[in-house]
Amino acid sequence: MSLVRKKSIASIHKEHESRAQESLLKHLGVKDLTAFGIAAIIGAGIFSTIGKASADGGPGVILLFIFTALACSFAAFAYAEFSSLIPVSGSAYTYSYVVFGEVFAWIIGWALIMEYSIGNVTVAISWSDYFTALLEHVSPYRLPEWMGMDYFSAKESYFVVLEKMRSGLSLDELAAQGGNVMLLDGYHAIQQAPMVLGINVVLDVPALLINLLITWLVYRGIKESRNASNIMVLIKIVIVLLVIFVGAFYVDVSNWNPFLPNGISGLLSGISAVFFAYIGFDAISTTAEECKNPQRDLPRGILYSIIICTVLYVAIALVITGMVHHSELAVGDPLAYVFSKIKDLQWLAGIVAVSAVVAMASVMLVFQLGQPRIWMSMSRDGLLPPAFARIHKKYKTPSFSTLFTGLMVAVPIFFLDINIVTDICSAGTLFAFCMVCGGVLKLRMDPNAPPSKFKTPYLNSKYITGGLFVLSLILLFTYEPEYMNTLLMPSGFSSFLHNTPMYVFFIGFAFLSVFSFRYNFSLIPVLGLLSCFYMLSQLGYKNWLYFTAWLLLGLLIYFVYGRKHSKLAVLKR
Repeated sequence: MSLVRKKSIASIHKEHESRAQESLLKHLGVKDLTAFGIAAIIGAGIFSTIGKASADGGPGVILLFIFTALACSFAAFAYAEFSSLIPVSGSAYTYSYVVFGEVFAWIIGWALIMEYSIGNVTVAISWSDYFTALLEHVSPYRLPEWMGMDYFSAKESYFVVLEKMRSGLSLDELAAQGGNVMLLDGYHAIQQAPMVLGINVVLDVPALLINLLITWLVYRGIKESRNASNIMVLIKIVIVLLVIFVGAFYVDVSNWNPFLPNGISGLLSGISAVFFAYIGFDAISTTAEECKNPQRDLPRGILYSIIICTVLYVAIALVITGMVHHSELAVGDPLAYVFSKIKDLQWLAGIVAVSAVVAMASVMLVFQLGQPRIWMSMSRDGLLPPAFARIHKKYKTPSFSTLFTGLMVAVPIFFLDINIVTDICSAGTLFAFCMVCGGVLKLRMDPNAPPSKFKTPYLNSKYITGGLFVLSLILLFTYEPEYMNTLLMPSGFSSFLHNTPMYVFFIGFAFLSVFSFRYNFSLIPVLGLLSCFYMLSQLGYKNWLYFTAWLLLGLLIYFVYGRKHSKLAVLKR
């Protein structure tokens, strides 16, 4: 059936060799790949989302960072094994093509757009917020409100403020209340914005400019991108180590008690924010064709970057929850906040702000590097128009795909609110992680699969998976009886919808237990699949609906264009 047509690993290697003259330049070693991984991971997580997660989970948030790191490490083993076996650009898309077939490969490629292109919208907007704040602190200049936010957020804030004013509140009273800063910024943005054809011109200029700069850098070449990434990674690691070292002297250990002030439920409420902090390490695998020795260096780069970043995340979390009470950390710039609270360390708050701007830019660089190479691979297979596979004659980069990625990031900046895309971006990434872990399990079942230079250590999960399933039910019934009662007896259709992701998770867990027993699955990819699937279930049913709608749109494009133009379909004809 055409729906399950696959590519063999041998055919992929043959195609890769036939493109030798059009190949990308090989400049990357293990240090560069590790730096790319650190560049992608240390960004919004350590400078922004760690604050909300720490406020909800308290000092115990380090357990969440460790759990998430383990989940990502399990997935990273799967990525490392595939990247060693199939060292071409394409990442999870190409891996799925080999194991699951064309339709699933398309779905993964489409899902990765959520991680790289749409995810970069979030990073660009965050970068703009940090840059605007930094500009105000270090110079007498202030960007007008209409140049620092998207149109729809400003419009919504404008009408909310108008409604409050109709109820009798003045602007001064709203400002004095606190918590209305964003609302008032949106109101002033609409009030001050120039008019074009009767429409208020409100646009996030810094976000657009950083997107333009990063797109230009990625377009110019992998060597330039590598050098810029290495410099930015060095800067932010030095700053993070400085923060940890200086902050350690101001830790009050009484702030670590209680360790889990809001219990397990409070800790798990930050799972999306903490996972978002790890998004990006898989982008390393998209640079396979630009590696000097991909079979050896890609697995090392992926795993080294996760280990280094986890150590830094745990240390930072302990420092900031020790310096101030966890309840104070629900702010957008937690690192800068904790140092601004201490008179002797206020100078460090400015340095942290500069580091945040650098960190966000490096995340954008890696994401903007990954997406064009996914599209290039999809175009080579005929699933996208040939222009997406075009290689620049001088710079040896996927030129059209790079420019199109920049456009994909730029357009949503005009109208997209940052809060809309964060969870959906995480959903796309977790879905890809699950498919890659599942792909390794399926690949291991094929006796004709070629040996990989990097192989995930094998430990039989025959009894362990089922044992974990039974143990999880026992623990939930013992310590969370109300939650299990809600799952088993939902109070209505709304409650049933809310619980749907967990129903799917437990059904999947049960099936995986049976398959593990029958096929002697390897434990590490099983744990990767389970942990990523669990985090996916914690994103809520609305995000599942949004993500499903995105996948359906992708399938429509596939059946209209990709299925007919696929090279496998052409060869079959």
